[in-house]
Amino acid sequence: MSHDPEVSFPSDSQSYSPPRAQEAAFKRGIRGTLAAASLTVMVAQIANALPGALNGEFQKTFGTVGSQLTWITASFMVLVVVFELTFGVLGDRYGHRKLVLGGSAFVAVGSVVCALAPTVQLMWVGSAINGLGAGAIFPASLALVAAVSRNMSERVRGIAIWAGFLSAGSAFSPLLGGVFAGLGSWRGAYVVVAVVSLVALVLTALLAREAVSPHVRSMDMWGQVTFALGLILVLFSLIQGPEAGWSTGYVLASLVIGVVLLAVFVAIELKVADPLLDLRLFRIRQFTVSSIVAVVGMFAFLGACFTTSMWLGPVQHQNPMYLGLLFLLLQGPAFVLIPVISRLQARIGSRWLMTLGFAAMGAGALIASGFNVLDRDVTAFILPCLLVGLGFAFTLSPMTAIAVNSVPRAMTGMASATTNLLRDLGFVLGPVLVGAVAFSAAGSRLVVSLQTSNLSPEELGPALGIAQAGGPIALNSLPAGVPGAAASEYALVALGGGFTQAYLVVAIAALVAAALSYFGLKGTAEHELDESRGASVSA
Repeated sequence: MSHDPEVSFPSDSQSYSPPRAQEAAFKRGIRGTLAAASLTVMVAQIANALPGALNGEFQKTFGTVGSQLTWITASFMVLVVVFELTFGVLGDRYGHRKLVLGGSAFVAVGSVVCALAPTVQLMWVGSAINGLGAGAIFPASLALVAAVSRNMSERVRGIAIWAGFLSAGSAFSPLLGGVFAGLGSWRGAYVVVAVVSLVALVLTALLAREAVSPHVRSMDMWGQVTFALGLILVLFSLIQGPEAGWSTGYVLASLVIGVVLLAVFVAIELKVADPLLDLRLFRIRQFTVSSIVAVVGMFAFLGACFTTSMWLGPVQHQNPMYLGLLFLLLQGPAFVLIPVISRLQARIGSRWLMTLGFAAMGAGALIASGFNVLDRDVTAFILPCLLVGLGFAFTLSPMTAIAVNSVPRAMTGMASATTNLLRDLGFVLGPVLVGAVAFSAAGSRLVVSLQTSNLSPEELGPALGIAQAGGPIALNSLPAGVPGAAASEYALVALGGGFTQAYLVVAIAALVAAALSYFGLKGTAEHELDESRGASVSA
């Protein structure tokens, strides 16, 4: 029998105020829960973002080609997205604190597997285990923060802190990877993640209060099965399509079957009594708009991060520390500006912050799309990375707050899980789709440039063979003197053109998210969300 202290969910009509004698203990519980939730989500995000700074090192260590690099990142995010809704149900039934504890343990185990992995395939396994743990941590930690907040102002502040530590993990992760790569072994970075994850587990066990929903949902098994298989098949086809060819039988079959299964999932959710995803949430305009913006906007953000990582890593082979410092500009502002964002939300509203943030993100990507891959000046990335980072800082907390605060209190577990799912779906689509765009474009450019080059037959033959087997990345990474190495500059230019197109796609997505925020949330203010929560879904 569990003796965890539980946090009850106050009614929407009034703020919960414990007796004065219990006030100090209650505040300690709030601070302890917020501290534990913040540390665990930061560690999960460190594990998530770490491959971004190490793609170049992975390519050297494992000799990766084509989509193998994408799968290191994707195997993490696919598991997060696939099981996030299920973890929301489990948290409502058995307690969100228990999920945070289990998720921290998984992240520790997965990081150890990555640290010891002798092959890229085992890196996929370790990343997938990390993703499973993070999939539990992301919604459960946010639900803990929402549950212990007694009123709207505490909620907004708690979510801002949670979002800031999420971003702190992303900012710290590339520096961690860069430091250990500079010391000669990137594997030490994963050891650090494993240790800190165990510390977070202990902190959660000692300080965090339990939170369970008053509404106990049953497990929607068929919904989970169709959602998991459908999403995995769709993402698999998107990742393998550029490398195997979009008309390849298994790629087309995976895409078609996946789409059909997702359609079946929607049909199931409309009929079952306790759905995995309560589609009634999307009757609420604020929730629906913020959900669409979450997918499109976070696709733009992680697409920009992935493109920058690939440009400076496997493409230009720059020092990993340079990328780590640039990622401070991409991820750091969301942590540093926590108090500023909280005040701005109260004064000018989430809609304006999101509009300005996504516009800044689009401007940064547009600037980067004009870069020349033959120019190795890293300082050119300072301005676009800063714009993208400021844009992310201005959007993450307001976007999350609108989604969670627009639903009745009893549905916060479902809303937080759905919000995290959609945000993370955008995250997983970032590297998947921009990688598909970049590698498809680069592969086409490379074949044409090689066929029209003046390379000798001794160089052209091996170059074409390597390009067909491993793509532009493999040809670009050949050491000098190896047959085909004379064509590496052609591969470099082709990759530059491909990732330039990726930056353009990112810019368009960010500007679309800005327009959706401005027009879709027009007339919405933070206080209106609190007043409408009781009736929004039941209408």
